[in-house]
Amino acid sequence: MPTRQIEVTDWHLEQLGPADLRPARVPDVPVAIARAELPSPELSRYLYTAVGGDHYWTDRLAWTYDQWLNWLSRPGVETWVAHVRGTPAGYAELDPQPDGIVEISCFGLLPAFTGQGLGGHLLSVGAARAWDLATRWHDRKPTRRVRLTTGSNDHPAALRNYQARGFRVYDVTVATGTFDHTPPGPWPGAR
Repeated sequence: MPTRQIEVTDWHLEQLGPADLRPARVPDVPVAIARAELPSPELSRYLYTAVGGDHYWTDRLAWTYDQWLNWLSRPGVETWVAHVRGTPAGYAELDPQPDGIVEISCFGLLPAFTGQGLGGHLLSVGAARAWDLATRWHDRKPTRRVRLTTGSNDHPAALRNYQARGFRVYDVTVATGTFDHTPPGPWPGAR
């Protein structure tokens, strides 16, 4: 498959207190957001590829089942899944860091669910759960910073959504990467 060099801008964003969160309105589409309390490599890999397949999310594609399980089994890692009429629509993955920092390490919607107001609502819930993570994990320090990174190869509305929810850019990096001509999609040959 042909490859190409592209310049990718990454925006590193943060909130420094729960008051920074500006919740989105609840969407007209009925959505239920719940924590997947059992570590499930199958579910997490599905969400990772279904959400990130069109945006060059490739870092975890080579992970084995055990690598996924080890990642998800770490204390404080949480996966929050949005469902529309029982169908997974998107997710937010929380990754606890030392010193009260929580990273929203993965976030997004499946393509069929974009443009319906779900992303702002899911991000509002995901960020709120990052802020109260220590209430569910007794050995965690209270959250003092929630951060995330989005790139120019992510969904075009991602940066606007993060900023609308109160995340502020604290750093910008630019790098050139080699990518396949087309993103991998949720599975080989999908389009």
